[in-house]
Amino acid sequence: MIWLDSCERCPMAEVLVWQKSSFSQDENGANCLEIAAPEANRPLLRESDEPGKVITTTPAGLAALIRNLRHGPVR
Repeated sequence: MIWLDSCERCPMAEVLVWQKSSFSQDENGANCLEIAAPEANRPLLRESDEPGKVITTTPAGLAALIRNLRHGPVR
């Protein structure tokens, strides 16, 4: 399941290290997808132009998202 969460509710929000997607075209701009993993089983995603809104998911959910972005939905 994927849901929206606020960074204010993320534990250790002040020490999260965000990594930008290699597909982000504007390295310094606000048009980037970023990922952090405060715990191995809880990846977090956010858009750099709205850093206060975080998508919390599972490794399986993130893998399904990436698979669908690359290849389209499984039929």
